Amino acid sequence: MLLLSEIMIAHTDLESFEDLVAVVKKVSKTSNERFFKMDVKPDYQDTPDNWEDRIEAAFY
Repeated sequence: MLLLSEIMIAHTDLESFEDLVAVVKKVSKTSNERFFKMDVKPDYQDTPDNWEDRIEAAFY
């Protein structure tokens, strides 16, 4: 299972929510993980209210 916190720790250079979405898309294509868990809330200024839906859509 891939955790959102693992992605964020591995990519500390991210500056915005949109950067995070792009990385989640990339990781989902290169990873063999089938399951994804959002164990933390991204703390970017541009994090939208529907952040969970956006990240889930990027992963799947």
